[in-house]
Amino acid sequence: MTDAIVSESGQRLKPLSLAMLRELSGRSNLRGVVQSLGHYGMIVLVGTVIWLVSSRYGVLWAPPLMAMQGYLVAFLFMAVHETAHKTAFESRSLNLAVGYLSGFVIGLPYEYYCLFHWDHHRYTQDPGKDPELIVGVKPKSDTQLAIAYSGLLQVAARLRLMLGHAVTGKVVVPWIPENKRATIVTEARIYVALYTLLLALSLWCSSPLLLWVWIVPLIIGQFFLRPYLYAEHTGCERTRSAFQNTRTTYTGAVVKWIAWNMPYHVEHHAYPSIPFHALPKLNGIIDGEIVHRGRGYIRTTRETWSWFRRHRQTGN
Repeated sequence: MTDAIVSESGQRLKPLSLAMLRELSGRSNLRGVVQSLGHYGMIVLVGTVIWLVSSRYGVLWAPPLMAMQGYLVAFLFMAVHETAHKTAFESRSLNLAVGYLSGFVIGLPYEYYCLFHWDHHRYTQDPGKDPELIVGVKPKSDTQLAIAYSGLLQVAARLRLMLGHAVTGKVVVPWIPENKRATIVTEARIYVALYTLLLALSLWCSSPLLLWVWIVPLIIGQFFLRPYLYAEHTGCERTRSAFQNTRTTYTGAVVKWIAWNMPYHVEHHAYPSIPFHALPKLNGIIDGEIVHRGRGYIRTTRETWSWFRRHRQTGN
């Protein structure tokens, strides 16, 4: 995940000076703890309200709260992402602890994702090497496109892959090197065992608690997360330059907070060593170099949807 920014022609775009890069790359346990506790605190708060409302008045009164919870839970993906870079905290142990926990909550094995994401940064927008493009849904109709935007196929695929790793003990995806495959199998088996244990405890206690405050919200949350993720690169050039192959989406403060400032995605890809809390400052420095600018996620989703439709029709 290099910080060097090179355009397709080899022309070097204006980088940060080494002094500025060192300043912005400073990691903070305090900032990471505040962000993590804030995010998890909101999940616990909303989850508690869901349980109280569904217990007293019935679950039919809880769907709006479940949608809110879904947004929060699904966007723990950002905690997994930031800790995969080891930039959420200065402490490596804190990065690993929050990364493993968040990966477990959203059904995304942490060690697997770190390797997947490493290749995504190395080969961004390379159709033959970028894992996000290799596993990406290629819709052939508007119905398939709508299903892709729901995020449900993507979640089902990664859960099926995790179960396959756990059951077969084999890892064949190209972004997992040979010397890491045993780790990925062990990780998958631990995740599956813990999920099975939680299911057994829920059945033994005859409690729908985890269903209403975790599982159903996580499914609902994919309808928010997947359009957000499509905004990061869809329709951008297939070049080596982060300023051309990635989109920064300008949005409100609440969305940026829940997404750990990752709407500043050009900034992140250009300088992946810079932690989430410094990305707004980085944006102020390199904003003039950004090619693709989303103006809110509703508008950007319309643009990415249109791109997928054109891509399907032209076959390019």
